[in-house]
Amino acid sequence: MAKAIPRIGSRRNGRIGSRTGRIGSRKSAGRIPKGVIHVQASFNNTIVTVTDVRGRVLSWSSAGTCGFKGPRRGTPFAAQTAASNAIRRVVDQGMQRAGVMIKGPGLGRDAALRAIRRSGILLAFVRDVTPMPHNGCRPPKKRRV
Repeated sequence: MAKAIPRIGSRRNGRIGSRTGRIGSRKSAGRIPKGVIHVQASFNNTIVTVTDVRGRVLSWSSAGTCGFKGPRRGTPFAAQTAASNAIRRVVDQGMQRAGVMIKGPGLGRDAALRAIRRSGILLAFVRDVTPMPHNGCRPPKKRRV
């Protein structure tokens, strides 16, 4: 028989205890004035994630979830749509300032940044965090020499 989940408070005020120990919804966890916008732009897709300053995800969107399929996911317009979708949710929660971290070589880098600038959020910084190898890993040995 399954163990009963203890209920805290009434169902009316939305504070129901869960298995994870969190009470209430995290989506409406007050107003978040400052955050970080992470843009991952690969050749095939662009993923935009909005976090608070501690790194907890508030909202995310990608070109794929915006309805783009196949090669169109890698286009600048798809990146712009993904960025505006992700940011619209956190602007409604009250975000005013944000830093931007851009990663990857894709076409959507500039388009996503343009959409972020147009959204009305003040940018604290724009940082390129694309991983660069400092002469990288040792290559595999040659086959059949």
